[in-house]
Amino acid sequence: MPFLKDDEVEKVARVFNALGNPTRLRILVLVAETERPLHIKAVAKALKMDYAALYRQVKVLEASGLLNVYEVGRSRVLSSKDAELLRKIVEIAKKMMQ
Repeated sequence: MPFLKDDEVEKVARVFNALGNPTRLRILVLVAETERPLHIKAVAKALKMDYAALYRQVKVLEASGLLNVYEVGRSRVLSSKDAELLRKIVEIAKKMMQ
C-alpha cells in the first residue's frame, strides 16, 4: 500500500504550498497563538500588511484547510483549524533543519 494515495497528493501538496510561504506561515502562527478568533484587519495591522494582500494569502490558507474564515456582518474573522497540529508541524520542521 503506498504511503500517499494518488487522490491525496494534490491535497497534501496544497498544504505544503501554503506552509511554504513565509507570509502565510506568519499569519498561521499569529492566529494560532491567540485563544480567540482574530479580525482580519487586526492581523493585517499586526503584520504591517495591506488588507488586500493579506486577504489573498488568507484565501490560500483557507483553501488548503489550515484556516477558518468566518463572515461576521461585513467583516471577516480568522481562526486556526488546529493550532496544536500547527505547533507540531513547526517543531518537526525545526528538527529536520538540525
